[in-house]
This record gives sequence, structure tokens and C-alpha cells, in this order.
Amino acid sequence: MSGGLVALLDDVAALARIAAASVDDIAAGAAKAGAKAAGVVIDDAAVTPQYVSGADPSRELPMIKKIFWGSLRNKLLIILPALLLISAFIPGVIPFILMLGGTYLCYEGAEKVWHKFFGHHEAKDADAPAVERGPDAESKVIKGAITTDFILSCEIMVISMNEVGDASIWVRAIILVVVAIAITILVYGAVGLIVKMDDIGLHLAKKDSAGSQRLGGLLVKGMPAVLAAITFVGTIAMLWVGGHIMLVGVSDLGWHAPYDLVHTLEHPVAGIAVVGGFLSWLVNTLCSAVVGLAWGLVVMAVLHPLKKVLPFGKKDGHEDGEARAAAAGHSSGKPDVDPAG
Repeated sequence: MSGGLVALLDDVAALARIAAASVDDIAAGAAKAGAKAAGVVIDDAAVTPQYVSGADPSRELPMIKKIFWGSLRNKLLIILPALLLISAFIPGVIPFILMLGGTYLCYEGAEKVWHKFFGHHEAKDADAPAVERGPDAESKVIKGAITTDFILSCEIMVISMNEVGDASIWVRAIILVVVAIAITILVYGAVGLIVKMDDIGLHLAKKDSAGSQRLGGLLVKGMPAVLAAITFVGTIAMLWVGGHIMLVGVSDLGWHAPYDLVHTLEHPVAGIAVVGGFLSWLVNTLCSAVVGLAWGLVVMAVLHPLKKVLPFGKKDGHEDGEARAAAAGHSSGKPDVDPAG
């Protein structure tokens, strides 16, 4: 009996070690997958605040909460099962889905750059409608945000899936669930903090302390610059991630010259002591961003003439009715605060 008990305990210990190793694999896989999707995550966090800008301050967090749950449903109930089925039965399609998503990122990033330098911002802002009130208008805004999030979520999940393609289907499923939940919490937690930062500033500005008043004023006045910086970083991240996906994709398909050239440019700096690894990454990133911009401009040149004749597609500048009613430059209905108190 004692021998049987010892054997049972040995089996339990062995299972525990296997389980621990699996947890480590899942944690490592989730970290790796999430890091690869970081560029799209930044853009997701940069896009969402635009949807609640100009809304009644009391509705900002409830709107973000609804978008959060919509995003999580997108990832867990639609995108995840579809990717698992594809990876199980037609895994050869994954690289092409990845490159299609990379093309979308390049196009979006290039279009943002194009409109930044050549768009007519004043005219667009003047034509943008004021933020509508009421549950119907709010529902339209939330629906538009969830639709945009769905596209970005697809790319996040495909990138993550590609990074853990060698794992078993169950490990892949668990890793993608972890990535989906963690990234959604990270994105919408950051978005909630961003959109309420001016309210925090207003609260501090009403304090008796001169230091609190100055800090509150800086928060209120500084938020437009913070949002602009996030948007800029998000655009660069889209071009970098999209360009890198295209470089790796065409290399895997047999056209090695573009990515070989990038490796050649990396080589002179890779051997520099201490900073060689960072400089090599920087060269790769800059080359990827340039490729992403170039490919995005090519796609723009093809799609923009088609958008004038096709009965669907986004309007220039991404102004899609009520969902873009909160365009940059419109008042949020919050009072100005003098940074000096």
C-alpha cells in the first residue's frame, strides 16, 4: 500500500512539474506574442480616445466600458475561434492573412502621414459635425469604435498567433486568450486614464494648494500634446510593424533581396560594444518604417481612385459620420483652466 502511495505521489509530482512547465511556456509565449503586437496596441490606444472626445464627461467612462466589452467579445468569440480553425486545418493561409493585415497597417499609417502633410485639416474640422447627444447617437459612436477595434484586434491576434505557431493548439488557445484579455485591459485602461486626465487636472486646479493648482493646469493644458504624441507614435508603430511584416513575408515567400538588404545595413552597427544590439534594432525598425510608408503609398495610389467609384469604403480623413463626430479640435464641454492657477 505504501509503495502504491509513493508511486501515486511521484505521478502527482511529475504532473505538477509538467503543469508548471506548461504555465511557464504559456507565460513566455504570451509575453512574446504581446510584444510583437505592441505596435498595433499603441495605435489602438491612440485611436479610441477620439471616439469619446467631446462627449458628456459623465458618459466617457461608460462608453469606454462598452467599447472594452465589445473589443473583448471580438477577440474571444469571433477572432480567436476563427484563427484556431484556420491554424488547425489550413495553416498555410496564416502568412497571407498576416501580410494582408500588414498591408492594412501600411495603408493606414501612410494615409495618416499623407493627410498630415497634404490634407486640408481646417476644412475637415470645419465640416465635422458637433458631438450629438442622446443614447442613439452614443450607440452609433460605440458601434463605430468597436468596428475599428475589430480590424486592429484581428491584426493583434494574427501577429500573436504567428509567434506561437509551433505550440499545440490548446497551448495556442490559452496563450491567445491571455494575450486578448491582457491587451484589452491594457489598452482600455490607458484610454480611460487618458480621457479622464483633464478631469483630474480640473479637480486638482480647484484645490487650495498652489502646487496642486499648477499641476492641474498643466494636466489640462498638456493633454492635447499628449494625445498628439500618442497619435504620432501610433502612426510610426503602424508603419514599422506593417513594413516588418511585409519584409519577413516576402522573404518567406522566396524574395529575399529586400530583407537581406536590411540585414546588410544592420551589420556595420551590430558589432558596436554595448549599444550594438540597440542600433541594429533601430536600423531594422527604420528600414521597416520606410518600407511600410512606401508600400502604404502604393496601396493608397491604387485604392483612392477606386473609392471614388465604389459604393463603399471610408471617407477621406476617416470621417465616418457620428463615429467620427468627435474630431480633433472640437470642444469637450469642459472649462478651460489657467495653468498658473
